[in-house]
This record gives sequence, structure tokens and C-alpha cells, in this order.
Amino acid sequence: MDEPNPPRILVIEDAEAIRVPVESALADAGFTVRSLPDGTGLEAEFARARPDLVVLDVMLPGRDGFELLRVIRRASAAGVVMLTARDGVEDRLRGLGDGADDYVVKPFVLAELVARVTAVLRRTGRTRPAVEVGGLVIDVEGGRARYGGTDVELTATEWKLLLYFARHRDRVVSKTQVLTAVWGYGELAPNLVEVNVSTLRRKLEAHGPRVLHTVRGQGYVLRGDA
Repeated sequence: MDEPNPPRILVIEDAEAIRVPVESALADAGFTVRSLPDGTGLEAEFARARPDLVVLDVMLPGRDGFELLRVIRRASAAGVVMLTARDGVEDRLRGLGDGADDYVVKPFVLAELVARVTAVLRRTGRTRPAVEVGGLVIDVEGGRARYGGTDVELTATEWKLLLYFARHRDRVVSKTQVLTAVWGYGELAPNLVEVNVSTLRRKLEAHGPRVLHTVRGQGYVLRGDA
């Protein structure tokens, strides 16, 4: 079965120190992510990318988040999660009244933002179906993996590792790429990847044929063929 297209997320945030980590966290969660530093070109971006949800900063140069929210609502029923440094009730009520689906106050934990984005997508019927690779079913939203109809018990690190491979299914990824995505660094303890991949592979193969393959001299690939 082919992997369904993941929901498309547009991040509009002028602060690069916030925008880049948000993009990375959402991409790691399996979403297709694009971004803008402000509202310039928003209309063209909507016409081209047709996002399912917008993560929208309130305090933007030029047109602020409230004005952009009205633009979005005139053109689309996409979900909107607003980001603000102001925790005032009036601001939140204004955004929600103009059509925002949720509000996150800075500073925030990335995991919370991803959870709120997922919840809005669920409410709007745009959540990502499970990813299937051979007989392995990866329930991205539910946070579990089943192989041959049986739950595969995974640690938090093994689950993050499997999600990364699922996001890059049918593509070879290097040890350095895996280290950077899962552990946050790419030069230390490369055997960390080998040990965890070996454990993950052993758990998966207890329930079915090999789907996580080693490509000699290149890295690893998740695919359904032998």
C-alpha cells in the first residue's frame, strides 16, 4: 500500500530561532512543512501549496497575524494555530473570534505545539492515516506500531527511530542523518545508531519479514521488499 500524503503545514513566523525548530519538529512528526517569515506572498503560497493548517505568529512585520488570519479565512477552511508572546485574554478571544482553532503562548514546548496541531487536524478531518510498509502498520497519531496484527513494544527512542525511517520510507538515510534527527548530533557515537537499529530490527522481525534494511556503505532504508 502506498503511503498517503501527509497533511501540509504552513508556518508563518518572523523569528528564525523559533521558525526553524518548529519546522523541524513538525517535519519529524511526519508533516509536509513550508514556511514564510511574514505575510508577503501569503495568497500566492496558499494557491500553490494549499496547506491543511497554518501555524501563525501574531506579532509579524507588515500585516500582523490577525490581519493574515482574516485573509486565510476568506480563502480557506484550513486549521489555524496562532503563536503569541502575549497571554492576554483579549488577544486570545480576538483570534478565536476571527476563526483561529487554537492558541499557543510563547515560550512553548515543541511537543505541545505538535500535539495541538495534530488535535486541530483531527477535528478538521485532516489527520494522517497510518503508514503501512509490508505488514508493518505505523500509527503516527496513535503512537504505536503493529506488525502482522500484533503490537510491537518499543521504547521512546525506538519509536522516534521508527518514525524517522517511516517518514523517509523507500529512501536510504545515513547514520549521520539518523543521529542528527533522533539524537540531535551527527558526529558522536555512531555505534549508537547501529545498536538501536539492531534492537528495533529484532523486535520487528519477531513479528514478520525484514522491512528495515542495511545498505552497505550508505545507511538504512525502510521498505517492504526483501
